[in-house]
Amino acid sequence: MIMNRCSFCFIACLLFAVAFGSIHTCHAQQDSHWTQLRGQDGSGKSPTSTKPPVKIDFDQQVLWDTEIPGTGWSSPVYNDELIWMTTAVSVEASKEEIEKKLKGDPLAKIKTLAKSVELRAIAVSKSDGKLIHNVLLTNVDSPEPINPMNSYASPTPALADGKVICHFGSYGTWCLDTKTAKSVWDTKYVVSHSVGPGSSPVVFDDKVILVCDGTDKQYVAAVDLKTGKEIWKTSRPPIRATNGEYQKAYSTPIQITVNDQKQLVIPCAQWVAGYEPETGKEIWRVDHGSGFSVSPMPIFDSGLVIFSTGYMRPEYVAVDPSGTGDVTKSHIKWRYKGASTMPSTVVNDGKLYAVTDKGIMLCLDVKTGKELNKVRVGGGYSASPLLAGGLLYVANRDGVMKVIRCSEALETLATNRFESSIMASPIVVDEDLLIRTEKKLMRIRK
Repeated sequence: MIMNRCSFCFIACLLFAVAFGSIHTCHAQQDSHWTQLRGQDGSGKSPTSTKPPVKIDFDQQVLWDTEIPGTGWSSPVYNDELIWMTTAVSVEASKEEIEKKLKGDPLAKIKTLAKSVELRAIAVSKSDGKLIHNVLLTNVDSPEPINPMNSYASPTPALADGKVICHFGSYGTWCLDTKTAKSVWDTKYVVSHSVGPGSSPVVFDDKVILVCDGTDKQYVAAVDLKTGKEIWKTSRPPIRATNGEYQKAYSTPIQITVNDQKQLVIPCAQWVAGYEPETGKEIWRVDHGSGFSVSPMPIFDSGLVIFSTGYMRPEYVAVDPSGTGDVTKSHIKWRYKGASTMPSTVVNDGKLYAVTDKGIMLCLDVKTGKELNKVRVGGGYSASPLLAGGLLYVANRDGVMKVIRCSEALETLATNRFESSIMASPIVVDEDLLIRTEKKLMRIRK
């Protein structure tokens, strides 16, 4: 049972902090773009002036919906007119082929695979939903197994300087020109994901950061945005667990600034660590325990990095990131049992909001970790909450999106039912919602 749960852990993935003393977030200027997973600064918050729709009339408010070929749980991103995402068009394997490939795998009962898969980059017009680009990046014969609830296209793309970075874990990373959709460069960093890729690329300054926490090896790499050439590669801290399934992780970095020093903060199995973006040198590390398959992005607020420890007993842990070396004994400020293992968190006005995989909505005090409220919203969740216009938009795998007032009361204002599952995190376009379901990309106006 333990092995089944550790494999199940990944599944999709698939993440404005408040200034505090001399520590603050380093985020992009507020605008109407959404250029990476969970927005420019990874906070999951839209500009404060945005007020998307609450109760949706699907007959009147759907500006457009576009069928997206294949399967992918990557969230949409956009800059200017085009909305980008990735997808995987699979050829189904036969039952005999699946059994042969998974023979002897102790996790075979909760894995599946395709006979072959085309990995593609998709671009859709923001104004009318027209499919503009459908670019074949590579065709993979006999791909590795994935969890049935994952996809071969779960990492969210990143946009920067007229380029879109499309990442598929060990299957490769491609940089395309956003105007022509032609390849600028491609590279490949190979690890064993066990149940499919999950960590999304992020761009900081002139570097693309790729997190490679596999069952066989664990490291972080930075490649040049213009050329794709490696700038640095840093191994993760040593992990006590000897079973590779307990060494993997799928988190995505955030960037913060501490005492005028930039840091990349990236959780992994057993550890969370801060790195110098320019060199990859480790600044600090904290041993959070035996957690693994960490998928949620960390968040930064009130001088604290807050992250989930992943499976098996998920906790939120708050760390002061101002130290150096191993600061496990001195810099952990609080812990809260009962964290999410997939959706990331959002912070607003000193409160942390989270929805767990099993549909429990939490409100915690950021500085102390004290539970302020906990309510059941129902359903199973992989997508991360969106905070927009003072409201939380939480969408689950049954295709139900609830709109909850961003306050300690956690009052549900609306329940909207879509035609298929939602695994990608909702985002905003101007005053509209952009929702990727299992089948479609939808723009829903106010």
